[in-house]
Parts: sequence; structure tokens; C-alpha cells
Amino acid sequence: MNLQEANIFLKTALADLYDSRELTTISDWVLEKITSLPRIDRLMQRDQQLSEIQERRMKVCLDQLLANKPVQYVLEEAHFYGLIFYVDENVLIPRPETEELVEWILQDTNNQAYSVLDIGTGSGCIPISLKSKNNKLILAGCDISKGALSVARRNADVNRVDVDLFYCDITDQNQSANLPVYDIIVSNPPYIPEEGKKAMSPNVLRYEPHQALFTPDNDPYLFYRTIAMLGRNKLGKKGKLYFEIHEEGSVGVINILEEQGYTNIRLRNDLFNRPRMIRAEK
Repeated sequence: MNLQEANIFLKTALADLYDSRELTTISDWVLEKITSLPRIDRLMQRDQQLSEIQERRMKVCLDQLLANKPVQYVLEEAHFYGLIFYVDENVLIPRPETEELVEWILQDTNNQAYSVLDIGTGSGCIPISLKSKNNKLILAGCDISKGALSVARRNADVNRVDVDLFYCDITDQNQSANLPVYDIIVSNPPYIPEEGKKAMSPNVLRYEPHQALFTPDNDPYLFYRTIAMLGRNKLGKKGKLYFEIHEEGSVGVINILEEQGYTNIRLRNDLFNRPRMIRAEK
């Protein structure tokens, strides 16, 4: 099987699961992973035969994709803000919307030195990306999942950045009380009510960590409220709080921030014109 045939084979096999754009992306990622050839080289060398090992690896990937496993977990990597992150089922797959949150913080910090805490850091994509673009920032990330912290530490090492990564359950006041004061706190916390599972795709429900996705139906703003309250004590003077939010959750989050005395609250839309980010000042 040559490269062109392999591309057609993958797209045909997965046609019932993905649309044409997704098929092109997934096929490109799989073939680049198993051949180490970028797309332009594969196009120019489309008659090149896959080795027996490469063909076997492709079929292993295909079997997992047919079981609805996200391609990022299959390949154990995700691209985010110009970097490559190792990902497995201990962490959420980084999303493009979070890149916009990173960009907002970088614009505001303007290559100056600030201390930043990412709560629920997961793969570490937020603090690692921030540090890679502004080395003056002092970055920290915490998570309740030891598996996620292991992934984040691996990503910090691979991307050669210094980020303090540690375990902390921010809903436990005895633990959060020991946190130092930061200039910035950022979080993309769980915000999908449990009842939202019904509308989610199988590849998300089956593989991505529910602990990082879902909140109790009776308190969907639990983590926003907890972090906003934490920020009253753990943000310095004029400290800023940044949240990624559900597009239907802006009113609830803004109400929480106002109740906690935050000012200069700003809601920002993503590239699809959906309200997905909030910044507030202590």
C-alpha cells in the first residue's frame, strides 16, 4: 500500500463516523505520525510504499478510531498554541477556544513579569503555552488528578519550560488556604451539568475524563464560585481572574463575580462569536 492508497483507505474506513473535513485532518495526522513525513512530502511522494511496520501501525490506529477513540488519544498528542502536547485519558484534549484564552492573557501581560496559577491544569497546556511565549511569567498549575499532573509534568519537560505543578483540591479550604498569592488566576473548570451527557458524542463520553467535564446538576457553577471566592484571598491587589466558560453560562458567572466584589468584568467572544471567556479584576 502506498501513501495515496493509505490516505484513501483511512478516509473510506472512517467515512461513517466523520465529515469530509475531519476525515482529511485525521488521515493527515495518522499518516504523518506513522511516517514522520509532513503533508507536502507525502503529496510529492504519494507512490511511496508503506513499510510493513507502518502499515501495521496504521491499522492499529484505525481500529481505535473505529471504536470512537479521539485521534489525539490514539496518537497520544495534541497541537496547541504552536506546541505539541502528550495527551492520554487522564486529561481533556486541549481545545482551540482555550488558545484564545491564552492569547488574551499574553496580550494583557505584555511580556511583563507576573505570577500565574492555572487551576485544573490538566495537560498543562495553559501554563506551558504562557511560559513558552513569555519567559518572565512565573507559572504554576494545580489539579485534583495525579494522573493529569503526571501528564502535565511530562509536557513541561518536553517543551522545556519551568512550571510548578502540584496537587490541590480547591474545594478543600484546608488545602487552598496554603496557596500563595498570585497576580493572575486562570481556570477552564468543569462546567457541563451531568444532564448534558445526553447530548454529547460517544468519543467524548467514553474516553475523556468526566471529572474534568461535569458538574452537579444542582450546582453547575460550583467551581466558578469556589475559584472566585478563593481569588478574594489569593489574588494580589488589582489581581485578575480569567475563566473559560460555557457559551450559555456567561450570566451566571458574571453574577458570581459581581457578588464576590470583582470589578472591570469583561466578557469576550471566541472566533465563532460565542461568549466563551471572562476577565475580572479584584
